Amino acid sequence: MTSNDDILRALGRVEGRLTGIEDNVALLRKEVSDEKANAHDFSAVIHKRLDGQARQIAHLDTRMAISGGEDQQIREEIKTLKETVEKNHDAVGPALEEWKRMKSIGYGISGLIAFAGLTIGGMIAYASDGAVAALRHWLKIN
Repeated sequence: MTSNDDILRALGRVEGRLTGIEDNVALLRKEVSDEKANAHDFSAVIHKRLDGQARQIAHLDTRMAISGGEDQQIREEIKTLKETVEKNHDAVGPALEEWKRMKSIGYGISGLIAFAGLTIGGMIAYASDGAVAALRHWLKIN
């Protein structure tokens, strides 16, 4: 049979092992607790980033809606300006054609005046020889 000392020794070993197990369990609990705290902090950071992203997306949606409205307004203004330019072009078109016609007539008249000036100048030059001869004869200058 086993003696009391053997039983007590065995109990001491069991108690020592239990103490070691309790220490390991306490250490594991501490590590799990630290992991939970780290996970909570990490989760808070992720949620903060997600909230920031949601705000940025909402801001971007608002800017896109405003830009879309501005684009539509600019398109309408361009359409109105195009219509105004076409109306003005139609209104000014006859005046421009008349101006071109007057310009062509002016070139023609300028050409006729130049031709007439040259003709008269030539006639005066030709007649001047005869006039000088007649004047010399009348004044009796040889």
